[in-house]
Amino acid sequence: MALLSQLLPFVFLIAIMYFVIIRPQQKEAKSRKEMIESLQKGDKVVTAGGLIVEIKKVEEKFLTVSIDKENIAKLVKDSVSRKYEDEI
Repeated sequence: MALLSQLLPFVFLIAIMYFVIIRPQQKEAKSRKEMIESLQKGDKVVTAGGLIVEIKKVEEKFLTVSIDKENIAKLVKDSVSRKYEDEI
């Protein structure tokens, strides 16, 4: 019984860490993965470097993107930060 009373605070701290740190990170990773999988031609995204680009072609691991009317580049899917929505 004494061992249980000594371990209980550690179990409690681990439970708190799970619900405060680990679980939200897992939810964020899942929603980011779903966002990247849902990207389509014509979507505008913000890259990790801060560029706003338009998707021209979706491949398995890469995106072909247009920076402007003349410049086209390939982008690794993992470097997409978020979708860009024009907000006024």
